[in-house]
Amino acid sequence: MGENGMQGASQAGALSSFIPLILMFVIFYFLLIRPQQKKTKEHQNMVSNLKKGDAVITTGGIHGRITSTDDSTVTMEIAEKVRIKVTRGNISAVKQ
Repeated sequence: MGENGMQGASQAGALSSFIPLILMFVIFYFLLIRPQQKKTKEHQNMVSNLKKGDAVITTGGIHGRITSTDDSTVTMEIAEKVRIKVTRGNISAVKQ
C-alpha cells in the first residue's frame, strides 16, 4: 500500500510540474501568436483590395500611386513617367 500511495503522489507531482509550462504556452499564444495572425489577416485583406489610383508605400519605403494591378503584381508610378512593378505582398500600407 505504501508504494501505491507514493506512485500516485509522484504522478500528481509530475502533472503539477507541467501546469506552469502549459500556462506559459497559453500566455505566449494570446500575447504573441494571435495578434500576429490578426495583423497578417489585415495585411492580406488590404493587399487584396488594392485598386488603380491608390497611393501606397512599399516595404522598401518607396511611395507611389498604383497604375495597374493583376493577380500577383502591382504597377505603380513613383515619379512622372517612372513606373515599377512590385509583388502585391511588398505593399506595406495604403496612404490616406
